[in-house]
Amino acid sequence: MSMFAEHIELANQFDHNSVAFQLKILEKSGFSEETCVPPCLTQLPIAKTLSIAMDEAETVIFSIVKEILEKNNIHPKAVDMLITNSSTFSPTPSLSAMLIKEFKMRSNIMSFNLSGMGCSAGIVSVGLARDLLRVHKNSLALIVSSENMSLNWYTGKNRSMLLTNVLFKMGGAAILMSSRDQDKKKAKYMLKHVERTNIARDDQSYACKMTMRKKQGVHLKNIASVAGQALKANMAILGPKVLPLAEQFRYGLFLVLRKMMILGKGHFYVPDFGKAFEHFCIHAGGRAVITAIEKGLKMKQEDVEASRMTLYRFGNTSSSSIWYELSYIEAKGRMRRGDTVWQIAFGSGFKCNSAVWKCVCNIQTDEANVWNDKIHSYPVEVPETIKIL
Repeated sequence: MSMFAEHIELANQFDHNSVAFQLKILEKSGFSEETCVPPCLTQLPIAKTLSIAMDEAETVIFSIVKEILEKNNIHPKAVDMLITNSSTFSPTPSLSAMLIKEFKMRSNIMSFNLSGMGCSAGIVSVGLARDLLRVHKNSLALIVSSENMSLNWYTGKNRSMLLTNVLFKMGGAAILMSSRDQDKKKAKYMLKHVERTNIARDDQSYACKMTMRKKQGVHLKNIASVAGQALKANMAILGPKVLPLAEQFRYGLFLVLRKMMILGKGHFYVPDFGKAFEHFCIHAGGRAVITAIEKGLKMKQEDVEASRMTLYRFGNTSSSSIWYELSYIEAKGRMRRGDTVWQIAFGSGFKCNSAVWKCVCNIQTDEANVWNDKIHSYPVEVPETIKIL
């Protein structure tokens, strides 16, 4: 963090107020020193070029794909479908084409490259893979979720755009989904539901996160309030499919009393989703977002522990954050056969997407996991403010 502070001061790209604002956000971010940034931000002068962005993308996606294929003893040519997602970085040839070339995948592989869909694109990819696997039986899909920081470095004075310099960090995740009979015994989860909500028809929602045209960077505004609206709409669709009947009855009764004006507009009933799920993976978009969902859904501290610890150790890694959180729950030994987990992600547009998984095996805590080297020291107490020297 001291390196980041020193470089934004020495780079001569910001005025005094812009430097002070970024440091203030960093001090209250809930991050640790372990969060990762690409090499271009660790050197002076800070540069952003297509070549640097390509190096960042290759570093992340090549390593995670290599690891997941080796871990599961899968030959690259066995992959039938490849789905990559990166919101702000969409080179030509695409990220999916880069992977096909690097790993010598089949020439007839079904390849998809999703861009511009924000931090919820990971769940969009899961939904696409599910639909493809339903049509193409006995197939294997590989999803690669990442984001790219190098080209989004903003050097202006707009505070809503300076936020992204601080909040987003380097990371990625690779996921295998299968409809092959041979994979049933080694599968960890079964996908139960994917629910997608898009409120782009609303101008405020559409514009709360977007890439600006005049000076390159990502603009963030009114995220917390818009995310709340999208989450409510998403829960209204998901709730009847996952909540126990008693909880659905209480919520239905509340709506009736509201309509009859027996209860005023100030009364709200929040269904207890803790009765439907054992675990929660809330996109680690920022401390304020996690806190707002925790309070809004009346969650316990343990329910948001995986999200807070992911934000602390890795920062906001965009669409891959929900997979870091799932790995945290596994590494803690909390995931049991039969448990269900709710992944919640938010993205530009504005979108709120949910995925519900059921654990179908006993997960071993000693298997390869991104948290294994440090899990014994978590959870940690995250200070409200840190001092950057």
